[in-house]
Amino acid sequence: CKVPPYVFFFMCCASYRIHSIFVLRLFNDPVAMAILFLAINLFLEERWSWGCLLFSLAVSVKMNILLFAPGLLFLLLQRFGLLGCIPKLCICALLQVVLGLPFLLVNPVGYLTRSFDLGRQFQFKWTVNWRFLPEEVFLNRAFHAMLLLAHLTGLGLFALHRWHGSQESILALLKDPAKRKHPSPPLTVNNILAQIVFVLFSSNFLGVCCSRSLHYQFYVWYFHTLPYLLWCTPTAKLTHMPKVLLLGVIELCWNTYPSTVCSSLSLHICHGLVLLQLWYGTASPPAPHTSLLSRRPAAISKKAQ
Repeated sequence: CKVPPYVFFFMCCASYRIHSIFVLRLFNDPVAMAILFLAINLFLEERWSWGCLLFSLAVSVKMNILLFAPGLLFLLLQRFGLLGCIPKLCICALLQVVLGLPFLLVNPVGYLTRSFDLGRQFQFKWTVNWRFLPEEVFLNRAFHAMLLLAHLTGLGLFALHRWHGSQESILALLKDPAKRKHPSPPLTVNNILAQIVFVLFSSNFLGVCCSRSLHYQFYVWYFHTLPYLLWCTPTAKLTHMPKVLLLGVIELCWNTYPSTVCSSLSLHICHGLVLLQLWYGTASPPAPHTSLLSRRPAAISKKAQ
């Protein structure tokens, strides 16, 4: 993934909306994303237990981090199998119990129902992505169910055809890695992005595309992942300048206040183009051809990083 250096100027300096979210508005979204990126860094170093702890901490700050959860679950199953995955999931769950203990002891039912209130309605006046729809459609439960179905379908397609590169069935992920016919390849500098970063970032992006509503502070959910998502594909599929143009149009859509029919439609078109180039521009991770049983992959050295 070779992102041109000039793109980092746009990512760090040119986004008015991101500066506003981080500095002026003081939302908790940037805090959650900062902790998440620390967790991803630990995953890249093969420190999965510590990474799961920080991932759960990020979820406790803002639950949008759960959009990364399908990708993380896939990675845990890929690296450890079902039985090896359970302790990592317990780390995530235990931290949530500890942090919620003061509320669980007083009003457990109220805490759980309000914390996971998936049926709450968003206000139409704040939506960035669905302004072109009538308000009654935006609030319709059937529309929400369609978005959920689209999200699950997208995750299933990417898991089967873009994340899973083994010749075995995807159900083989439930087995102990040492007992698989084609064990997971060790992490190297060349494949670490495809194996970890791509899975997590694409999992989150699918969730963003199918969100019931995106408010202005939600831009930070995926802003810093866009350069990777655009440049992880060969430039033959989409050259540099169209990719920069996509970044610019997405930024313009988020800077339009209040949102308009044109801005929300443009945002969906840009998201669709990113999804298309992710689908057609990335092949499934190469399946390992060795039959030797590999030990737990070692962390990449700091020099290699």
